[in-house]
Amino acid sequence: MPKVLISDKLDPLAVEIFEKNGVDVDFKPGLSPEEQLEIIDQYDGLAIRSATTVTAEMIAKAKNLKVVGRAGIGVDNVDIPAATAAGVVVMNTPFGNSITTAEHAIAMMVSLARDIPQANESTHAGKWEKKRFMGTELYNKTCGVIGCGNIGSIAADRALGLRMKVIAFDPFLTQERADELGVEKVELDELLERSDFITIHVPKNEHTSGLINKDTIAKMKDGVRIINCARGGVVIEADLKDALDSGKVAGAALDVFEVEPAKENALFGYENVICTPHLGAATKEAQVNVAIQVAEQMADYLVHGGVTNALNMPSISAEDAPKLKPYLKLAEDLGQFAGQITENPIQKIEIEYEGTVADVNTDPITSVLIANLLGSQIDSVNMVNAMQIAESRGIDIKQSYDHKSKNWRSMINVIVTTSKNTRNVTGTLFTDKEPRIVNIEGVPVETALATDMLYIRNKDKPGLIGGLGTILGEAGQNIADFRLGRVASGDEAICLVALDEPLSDDLFKKVSELPQITKIKRLKFA
Repeated sequence: MPKVLISDKLDPLAVEIFEKNGVDVDFKPGLSPEEQLEIIDQYDGLAIRSATTVTAEMIAKAKNLKVVGRAGIGVDNVDIPAATAAGVVVMNTPFGNSITTAEHAIAMMVSLARDIPQANESTHAGKWEKKRFMGTELYNKTCGVIGCGNIGSIAADRALGLRMKVIAFDPFLTQERADELGVEKVELDELLERSDFITIHVPKNEHTSGLINKDTIAKMKDGVRIINCARGGVVIEADLKDALDSGKVAGAALDVFEVEPAKENALFGYENVICTPHLGAATKEAQVNVAIQVAEQMADYLVHGGVTNALNMPSISAEDAPKLKPYLKLAEDLGQFAGQITENPIQKIEIEYEGTVADVNTDPITSVLIANLLGSQIDSVNMVNAMQIAESRGIDIKQSYDHKSKNWRSMINVIVTTSKNTRNVTGTLFTDKEPRIVNIEGVPVETALATDMLYIRNKDKPGLIGGLGTILGEAGQNIADFRLGRVASGDEAICLVALDEPLSDDLFKKVSELPQITKIKRLKFA
C-alpha cells in the first residue's frame, strides 16, 4: 500500500480521500525541516502547502518518493529540477483558489477606495472621523487589469459588476477573448495612462519581475491606486514608497511582498497602504477545494498511474507511455521552436497529424506541444493545464488527422496564427524515434535541435555562410551544426545554426549586422 506524508495543514477531507483510495496517510504538520528529512524516505508521496520546502537535499533522501502534491498553485517551495532529475512528479492544483484570489483583489480595491480598514480602526478607538475618511466611488472609474488569465479574468468580471470601465493588458489576450469578457484590450502603456485603479494578476518571472517600477509608475495617472494580490517582487516596493510620498500614487493594497513573511517593511505604517498577510487563497472554500484536489490527484497517480496537473511531465497512462515517448519529444521540440519564433499574441493554433501518429492517442501530444509553445512566453503553463490556459485566453485550437502522409511515415505540422502573421513548423521522426524539424514556413530545413541555436532568415545571396563563419571563427565560437534551406535560388532562405555555447550580446550584434540577414533570433532548447 502506498504511503503519503501530509506535512502541512490540510483540510481533514484530504486524509479521508487518501484512505478511501487505498493510500496509507501520516498527517504530521509542524515538523521541522530536520524532522522531515529523517522520515521522508518512508513515503511514496508528499502533500504540502506553503510551509514545507522541498529541497534537493530532501529529494535526495526521499528514496521512495514518487510524487509531490502542492495544495495550491505556487510551487516556489519545490525544487522542480531536482524532483524531475529524481523521477518525482510534481503536481499542483492551479484552479482551486482562482475565485478566492480574485475576490480578495476586489475586496482590497473596495477597501482602498473607501479607507475601510483605517475607518474601522478609528471607530473602534472611539473616534468619529467622518470628514477624515472621504473616499472615492468605483462606479464609472477605469480599472486596469494587468494579466487577464484565469484569476485576472474573474477579477475583471467582478469589476464590471461594479460598473467600472475595465481595460486589460495581457500578451496572450486575444481580441475575441476580450470581447467575450467585455473588457477593452490595450497595451501596457495605455493601461498605465488611463487607469484609476490597477490590479495585478501575473506570475513572477523574468518578464514580470519589477514590472511596476519608477518608470512605469511615472506613466500612470496622478492619484492612481494599485492592488497587488499576485506575487511579491512584481512591484518594486522602494519605488512605490517614493510614489506614495510624492502623492503620485494615492494608495496601495498589497497582499504579497518582496520578502515573506513580511515582519518588517518600508510600507508598513502608511495610512494609505492596506496590507494583508498573503490571504489571496485563504478562504474555507479554497482550502477545501485544494485539499480535495491534491488528494485525488496523488491517490490516482500512486494507485492507478494517472497524472493530473503535473508540472514536470505530461498526463499519460502507463499503457500509452512506450509508444508515445518519441512523439512527445517531437511535440516538445515543435512547441519550443514555434513558441520562440512567435512574438505576437496568439489567436489560433492548428495541429495537423499525418501518418502513423494519427493512429495513437494524440491528446497528451497536443498538450505537450501547446504547453511548450505557450511555455516559451509564460511560466505558469504545464502539460495538463495548457489547453485550459489556451481556452481561457481565447486561443482557438484546431486538430486534424490524416492517416496517410505524403512525404513522411509520420508528421506533425503546427500552424500558429497571431494578430500579425501566420507561421508553421513541421516535424517528423527519423527511424521512428529521432525528432527532426523538416520544414519552416514552407522552406525545407532538416535539423535536430540543440541547446543553443541561431534562427536566421536571410536573402539567398552569396556571402552569408562565409561571413557568419568568419565572425564566429575569429571569436573562437564553434559551430556544432549548420543547416540552410530555400525554396528557390535568390528567394528568402532560412538558416539554423547549432552552437557549442550561447552567443554574447556583442557577438550576436556583429552577426545580425551581416547584410544578407533579414531576421535573427537566439533560441534555447531543453
